[in-house]
Amino acid sequence: MFPCTISRQVYIRDRDRFWYPRKVNQMKLILAALAIAIVLLAGCMTTAPPSIGGYTDVTAAGAKALIDTIPGLVIIDVSPIYDQGHIPGAVNYYVGDGSLDAAIPTLDPSGTYLVYCHTDAASILGAQKLVDAGFTNVYRLEGNFAAWVDAGYPVET
Repeated sequence: MFPCTISRQVYIRDRDRFWYPRKVNQMKLILAALAIAIVLLAGCMTTAPPSIGGYTDVTAAGAKALIDTIPGLVIIDVSPIYDQGHIPGAVNYYVGDGSLDAAIPTLDPSGTYLVYCHTDAASILGAQKLVDAGFTNVYRLEGNFAAWVDAGYPVET
């Protein structure tokens, strides 16, 4: 029995020497693949979905495309500084003084709307107010008026 135990221990020890480096390499590959998958998934999660809160965020180029292709698009500037510059054709319903709330009943819920401001908070609030009122085709200019200007698109004063 003694030689069997020794031979078995030798066998186990030899087997571990053979398998251990191989298992370590396999484990390193698995951990590396897992780390890559986590990084890729985390990257996907930080990308904002196109539709948030029932409205769709669009870039300045996307907003320009909407303006150029959708007849009857209503562009709503919800800022208090509309007179200092705005997107051509935009109407001003300032969200902070209740102008937007007063205008919502006069607007067509089946129409298409592009909402923007000079700050995210106001444009998000304005777009969400339209969605909450039952409007289904609501877009919000991502990056707001600054993104429009930075893209070199026309501005009215």
